[in-house]
Amino acid sequence: MAKLTVADVKQRISDYAAKHDKVARRIIVCGGTGCVANGSLKLRDALVEELKKAGQAVEVDLEHESADQVQNACTYVSKSGCQGFCQMGPLVRILPDDIIYTKVQASDACEIVQETILKHNVIDRLLYLNPSDGKRYKGEHEIPFYSRQHRLVLANCTIEPDSIGEYFYKRGYEGAIKAYTQMTPEEVCTVMEASGLRGRGGGGFPTGRKWRFTLASPGPKKYVICNGDEGDPGAFMDRSVLEGNPHAVIEGMMIAARAIGADEGYVYVRAEYPLAVVRMRKAVKDAEEAGILGDDIFGSGCSFRITVMEGAGAFVCGEETALMASIEGKRGMPMPKPPFPAQKGLWGKPTVINNVETLGTVPYILREGAAKFRELGTPTSPGTKTFALTGHVANTGLIEVPFGATLNEIVNEIGGGVTGTDGKVSIDNFKSVQIGGPSGGCLTKEMLNLPLDFDSLRSVGAMVGSGGLVVMNTGTCMVSVAKFFMHFTQNESCGKCVPCREGTKQMLALLDDITKGRADEHTLDLLEQTAKAVQMGSLCGLGKTAPNPVLSTLKHFREEYLVHVREKRCPAGQCKALAFPEIIASKCKGCSACAKKCPVGAISGEIRKPFHIDPAKCIKCGACKAACKFSAISGI
Repeated sequence: MAKLTVADVKQRISDYAAKHDKVARRIIVCGGTGCVANGSLKLRDALVEELKKAGQAVEVDLEHESADQVQNACTYVSKSGCQGFCQMGPLVRILPDDIIYTKVQASDACEIVQETILKHNVIDRLLYLNPSDGKRYKGEHEIPFYSRQHRLVLANCTIEPDSIGEYFYKRGYEGAIKAYTQMTPEEVCTVMEASGLRGRGGGGFPTGRKWRFTLASPGPKKYVICNGDEGDPGAFMDRSVLEGNPHAVIEGMMIAARAIGADEGYVYVRAEYPLAVVRMRKAVKDAEEAGILGDDIFGSGCSFRITVMEGAGAFVCGEETALMASIEGKRGMPMPKPPFPAQKGLWGKPTVINNVETLGTVPYILREGAAKFRELGTPTSPGTKTFALTGHVANTGLIEVPFGATLNEIVNEIGGGVTGTDGKVSIDNFKSVQIGGPSGGCLTKEMLNLPLDFDSLRSVGAMVGSGGLVVMNTGTCMVSVAKFFMHFTQNESCGKCVPCREGTKQMLALLDDITKGRADEHTLDLLEQTAKAVQMGSLCGLGKTAPNPVLSTLKHFREEYLVHVREKRCPAGQCKALAFPEIIASKCKGCSACAKKCPVGAISGEIRKPFHIDPAKCIKCGACKAACKFSAISGI
């Protein structure tokens, strides 16, 4: 196979540009996992069919067409990776009109073609409706969810993920060419150190320093590993990058390989991400066929090959030593450190492990320079961070903001505000945000203006983690939240070390006692002591951070715990065993249906007036709730 030279790359960019210049309009249908599940690929096919019916010149694959085959003034219909606004999917972008249509179905294809493509009219009903002001917004520059972000890693997730030509056209592999043809490994490490890039997988260790340590380790054989084992509940940042811009991850791995002298790499992806696996494998194959991966890269004499491997779904395999054990065919269990992977990693060889987002950021730094990258973020946390914004928030989805953005900006400006138990949006509904998943902590209303960066979060007992942001309203029980995350980490403990294996089990049992009314104040002291013991004594990051949600909620919401153990009551009404049964007067019509169904006579009242429940008599059987047609009964 002929090797790709720099001149060849320039020619490919020129060829793709010639095809791209013939496109008069582009329709981009979101092809992320969520939109695909909602029928976006059927929608794409319907759009193509309707365009052809209307006599329009249509292209669906610029990658494999020659410039002569592409028709002038055609409409290019392509898919993309995740466009971020998951709650509003399937999404359709129309360029250059700067239109984003939301919640589009295949049945809308005819109207889109007839009205927007042929008559240049905007279909108002398909535009985004902002719940906070009741207005409809047309495109990315208007929609608050997008306009208040700074998308760097996610910027190219709107390109066709299966097209290496389009990645070239977007200045793809420019950083790799620079690293292999103009820089020494030492110089690559120096640029990364100057950029201040810190690992986006949770720990925040300086990437350039990690690469420098591995470069200094002796030995002819070294490895680069991309950690795509994203397992936090509610997190989907890495998955979206792998699905939407796989070539950026490959380029980041190539630059890392150049920096440390590696000739082999692995992309370790969760098996639960089948679309990411498919697109990543295709990208690797296309890069090999193009001569980018393989021997004598860009005529440099260096070789590099990548294998895509599926993980079995164990959360602990996100820990780097457990991940390496899994690649080696062993059970994924952590090993003590030192030695660190930079010294003794995969099969005992020096190894660099970076997560997907970190590697996806690297090409930008090599292409634009360290100084440009440092213009974003804070002095100690440069650049941007992707977050999966979920929970009780008006606009859920995948976002990217510079480090230093506040929680208020993310939740209320990008997220559109907090939804209450009544469905209305208001900042008064805000109670907490769980950041960093099972390894993170909770942020309270008093921290809404806290800058989100590695050091600020650490100062309040939280961490960036992988980037999950779960927003919770005032109807949330924080004890139940801690129990949920503890149940997750207890299940995911590999069982190798006693503090994690037994400690998480005991913490879960104590939390269960609290939510079932079997606890007292001594239980809280025991829970806190156990959490600190697990934190100090566990072998790996899973065990050391597993107590964080417990310690964080105990610190910021101790009064809520005390109500559970003193009054045997759940203030949020979420713990069924402690729920305080009541009839909501504003909803009760006084029909007496609930009183007639109550088997113990706990409900009393007058017809056409609100009824009442005697909690001392109530056995919480649920008969009254089932009988009520007005949803007036809570706490059962």
